[in-house]
Amino acid sequence: MAETVRLEGKPVAEAIRQAARRAAERLAARDHRPSLVSVHRGAATPYAFYVRQQARAAETVGVRFASEATLASGSADEAERRLRALDADPSVDAVIVEHPLPPPLDFRRLVDQLRPEKDVDGVGTDSLGRLVTRRPGHAPAVARAAIDVARHYRLPLSGERVVVIGRSETVGLPLAILLLGRGEGADATVTVAHAKSRSLREALLGARVVFSCVGRPNLLDRTNVPEGAAVIDVGLSSVADPSRPGGQRAVGDANAEALDGWASALTPVPGGVGAVTVAELLAATVRAAEWAVDGGLR
Repeated sequence: MAETVRLEGKPVAEAIRQAARRAAERLAARDHRPSLVSVHRGAATPYAFYVRQQARAAETVGVRFASEATLASGSADEAERRLRALDADPSVDAVIVEHPLPPPLDFRRLVDQLRPEKDVDGVGTDSLGRLVTRRPGHAPAVARAAIDVARHYRLPLSGERVVVIGRSETVGLPLAILLLGRGEGADATVTVAHAKSRSLREALLGARVVFSCVGRPNLLDRTNVPEGAAVIDVGLSSVADPSRPGGQRAVGDANAEALDGWASALTPVPGGVGAVTVAELLAATVRAAEWAVDGGLR
């Protein structure tokens, strides 16, 4: 078996940012600067780092970014009112609701206060319906980022057996739908494995590409991944590591050491799909701004 190729996210993210920057410049020439609002619970949350990444990257692309701790009070009524206000605000092109959220906040109910044009992460009921019916709209940034990586490195998808591990409405399910679509980076023969699948090894038999979206360290190794398969690791977890600041380090679903020399290619964690996700979110924000200028979705 040849050496396992590392599918780095950095060049993929940079290509997406450059395209988004050019589109944002065209909008600026029409007196419209794209805008994104991140709605969350406050600084001391698991996604605080993600929000900071959004702010830094937005500046480089030419997107106005605002961070709101609207959900910090825990009041569902207040949160819904604020999201409806953002939805009605013509100066706001895109809104992302950071999750997971604690009760009584209902993520689905909150996101559904947004029209599909502004639901930039594509996780609302209308957005997911548009995805299934192949109508214009947003798709979850993580799912798009995973396919961006596969497409950039020319992994075999069209007509090939591809397995998605995980069926969440925000990652696994939309990823499977995108892979089942038509065109570049799609046309795959897709199997979806999940917590109730009786044998992960059997589910992965014959797979050319494996997308894992579980968040379970060391889920994938030589016992279940077919030799020569490419692995797009979307999972993200923290494990104890006394040598790192804070005593934790980020890992994916794949046991990278075990798969080295076995898998044909593997995304690193961190530095793989995660590096592309923010770029894809900003690209979607610019698309939302284009829709706003051109009269909305059709």
